[in-house]
Amino acid sequence: MHHYWATFSRLIEMPFEHVALIWGIVPLYFGLLLNELTSAKANFRTAIQTGFSFVWAGAQWLYNAHAVDGPHLELGAMLPVNLCVTFLVLILGVVALWSGLRRRYPKHGAFLGHTRFANYFMITIFPIQARYLEWTWDRLMVIGLFAVPVWLLLHFGLMPVRQQK
Repeated sequence: MHHYWATFSRLIEMPFEHVALIWGIVPLYFGLLLNELTSAKANFRTAIQTGFSFVWAGAQWLYNAHAVDGPHLELGAMLPVNLCVTFLVLILGVVALWSGLRRRYPKHGAFLGHTRFANYFMITIFPIQARYLEWTWDRLMVIGLFAVPVWLLLHFGLMPVRQQK
């Protein structure tokens, strides 16, 4: 279990070791807290929150801030997995944001309003997608393994604040 905890800790602390990543990760933490403080019911406000977080994360991953010749948009060096995840997140983010602003989901798209905990996944894969760490099965397993305990901690830890509304 110590190995999994060390891997999880590395995923969380890595973005704070590089100034270029802090600008990308901090809004995701705010989004996570904001989403957890709102109602568990799917609504257009949560779709807007999630859409913004997804678009923000995807844009940060595309913007290569640690390049030798300065920050720039870089698609060529991205691994196919990184590129696929980035564009999937961007597409879901744009659709969620657009749905929330229009106050109408596309057919079979109501799940976009149920994504309260999506920022956890954006935060944990952020250093991997920003290419500061590599995709490994170990890291993927740790993200899934810690999802439920983190969700329980946020859900029950923030319940008193949520009930004050």
